[in-house]
Amino acid sequence: MIVAFDIDGVIRDVAGSYRLALSDTVAHFTAGAWHPTPEEIDRLKGEGIWNNDWEASLELVYRHFEELGKSRTEHPVDYEAIVSFFQSRYRGEWVDGAWTGYLAGEPLLCDRDYFDKLTIAGVKWGFFSGATTVSAKFVLEGRVGLVNPELVAMEDAPGKPDPSGLFTLMARLGVNPDESVVYVGDTVADMQTIARSHARDKSRSFFAVGSLPPHIANGDLGRRAAYETSLRSAGADWVVPSVTAVTAEALRSFNLI
Repeated sequence: MIVAFDIDGVIRDVAGSYRLALSDTVAHFTAGAWHPTPEEIDRLKGEGIWNNDWEASLELVYRHFEELGKSRTEHPVDYEAIVSFFQSRYRGEWVDGAWTGYLAGEPLLCDRDYFDKLTIAGVKWGFFSGATTVSAKFVLEGRVGLVNPELVAMEDAPGKPDPSGLFTLMARLGVNPDESVVYVGDTVADMQTIARSHARDKSRSFFAVGSLPPHIANGDLGRRAAYETSLRSAGADWVVPSVTAVTAEALRSFNLI
């Protein structure tokens, strides 16, 4: 079988990096009028179409001005300026072999041993993420310690929930006709990716696993329950408190391997 992983919120905690950069960007382009909270960002992500944080930042900026009665055509925002400011916060600069931005302090949610155990159990695995290649490789190779893992990043495929990137990863991993495919993600768009994969290839079994991001898993119980419900409504077959619960033994209990 194949297990494909999202990265942000699954392999690394991005509450203090990607999401903080998103909030900072909106604040900057609204002249400090709005600094979106984690709850407000979660609500946007829950719409299922804002997997790209640059686009999400732009959307929130536009929504702010629309609330003030200004249309998008009347108050255009430079997308490239959004990207540049976002990256200045998230990635920063490359100094003495390290990035200076928020990504430098992202907590890891699993380690290399986790993937070694999947390999020993005969599970093929790889990554399909909306992160840039540079950012993804920084965490997978530079911090987790993986060696040339199979990766389909932002530059390689359309954004989720379009499943094209997942099918690209499947081909790279050498999927067999009878192999099932599991995707582990933390957002509505991730779960919808599996729903669309079913539609594209009805002959194969696809399985969606919702991995709760740390700010949800460790937060308010009511908010956690609502988040789980949103993932299940979007197609999650299984919701786990963290990616490390997705073991070979657990997958075997679902008759996937």
